[in-house]
Amino acid sequence: MTAPSVPQSPVTVRVFTQRLSATPLGARLARHLALNQLHAWGIPHGSRASDTVAVIVAELAANAVTHGRVPGRDFELRLSLVPGSVRIEVTDTRDELRPPGPGDVRSPEPFEESGRGLLLVEALADRWEVLDRDPPGKTVRAEVDVPRGKRA
Repeated sequence: MTAPSVPQSPVTVRVFTQRLSATPLGARLARHLALNQLHAWGIPHGSRASDTVAVIVAELAANAVTHGRVPGRDFELRLSLVPGSVRIEVTDTRDELRPPGPGDVRSPEPFEESGRGLLLVEALADRWEVLDRDPPGKTVRAEVDVPRGKRA
C-alpha cells in the first residue's frame, strides 16, 4: 500500500555568494552588492525587507572586518532567497573571537563607542545564529521574513 501523493509546488532557491576583502571598503561593498541583488530578485530598494537586509549586512560585514579579520584572508557574503525569507550569511576565518548568540548580546554602556551592531541584528532579524565553520572560522546567519507572493 502506498500513500497518496500530495502535489507540491516547486521550491526555488536563489543564491548569491561573493568573497570580499576584509577591509572597510569590502564591508561597504557587501552592503551595496546585497541591495543590488535583492533588487534583481524583485525586492526593491527602499522596501522594508531591503532596508532591513541592508542594515544587517552592514553590521555583520563590519564585524567580520573589525573582529574577524585575519591578514590576507577575505570574508564571504552569501544571500539566499528561500520561500518566505532572505537568508544572510557572513563568514570570516577567525574562530577565537566568537560573538555572543541570540539572547546573549549585552547592551553597551551609554558612552561606549561600539557594541551595538549585534543588538541591531537581534532587533531586526526574524531569526539569527552563530555557526562554527570548518576549517576555522565562523558564520553569522540571519533571516528576514518576506511575505509570500509579495517581495516588497
